[in-house]
Amino acid sequence: MIVDCAIYRDGRRTEGPSDLAAALADARAAGDAFLWIGLHEPTEDEFDHVSAEFGLHPLAVEDALKAHQRPKLEVYDDSLFVVLKPVVYEPEGDTVRAGELMVFIGDSFVVTVRHGEGAPLHAVRERLEAEPAVLRHGPTSVLYAISDAVVDHYIDVAAELQVDLEEMEAEVFAPGSRDAKNTAARIYTFKRQVLEFRRAAGPLASPMDRLAGAGVPFVHEHAQPFFRDVSDHLTRANEQVEGLDRLLSDILAAHLAQMGVRQNDDMRKISAWAAMAAVPTMVAGVYGMNFRHMPELDEGWGYPAVLLLMAGAVVGLHRLFKRRGWL
Repeated sequence: MIVDCAIYRDGRRTEGPSDLAAALADARAAGDAFLWIGLHEPTEDEFDHVSAEFGLHPLAVEDALKAHQRPKLEVYDDSLFVVLKPVVYEPEGDTVRAGELMVFIGDSFVVTVRHGEGAPLHAVRERLEAEPAVLRHGPTSVLYAISDAVVDHYIDVAAELQVDLEEMEAEVFAPGSRDAKNTAARIYTFKRQVLEFRRAAGPLASPMDRLAGAGVPFVHEHAQPFFRDVSDHLTRANEQVEGLDRLLSDILAAHLAQMGVRQNDDMRKISAWAAMAAVPTMVAGVYGMNFRHMPELDEGWGYPAVLLLMAGAVVGLHRLFKRRGWL
């Protein structure tokens, strides 16, 4: 559905057009105006009308309708097509959700198509409408503002993930932490969230580099420094995400190593107690064989002597294992 539609003249919003074709013709004739249409999860019939009026490429239209695209930049004869994947962090479940945002820009028009709830289009439009000097640069200013908002939010989400990672790290290395199964599951789940983030932010680097360079149609030449700034911020966000991924791998490896050490420690304790139980069992087994000629069986001190032998052997083994750290 169309959620917003307006003509911007000399950087200021005017009344929304009733006829898209006539509004686009007026904007092109004026020279200082452009039409911005925002859609949210449009149906094929809804988008067919818009794409027909603006002459959008069929392949780009198909991508915009089906979604599930990687971030990319496509140049067509009559328009420029950019796909971004804004991310949203949900602290209640420590999860990262990625939406999709498609931007078409061309001669005096901008069409934005949003899938999901993570795209900051409403805030971007309000901010731009409060800065007419920026909007005077035309559709390029809209593409820059959207890219800048998406990438800046990447940095915010990366900072929130960093806080969660530090909490998880403290939990893994806390003394007496024994809930191994739950900890390993949390690390793996967190790693999947970081992977979702990387899928959104990583592939966007190439489109931003292209926009920061020269020769991209429908992009104002004076906008290159602004896109370079967005590219620098994106590089920082990607470096943060890569650092998170490496730390998670290290934490998982350290956790598994801890579990191995704990299992070895448990095995040593079990072996020590088994050895202490084996000695009296062996002695009792010898005297339980009922041989006829066992001289000590006829002596009065035989029974207490055997008990003393068992107790002494167990005490000796206990001291030995204690000294070696097995108990």
